[in-house]
Amino acid sequence: MKKICKWYYCCPIKYFVDSGKLDKKWVEDFCLIDNHECVRFQLEEKGIYHEDNMLPDGSIKDDLE
Repeated sequence: MKKICKWYYCCPIKYFVDSGKLDKKWVEDFCLIDNHECVRFQLEEKGIYHEDNMLPDGSIKDDLE
């Protein structure tokens, strides 16, 4: 059984995948398995600001809006 990240439904990564701007591997490898290696998750848990275009691995994808 998959455990979805608690931030999934408000995370921009879900939006970018749903709109075809990112490959679905991002949600499969991070969001849908509640992968706490996700840099976005770690920052969110600490209340630290991060750009919407930051990927779960911490890299920045400049062409995402």
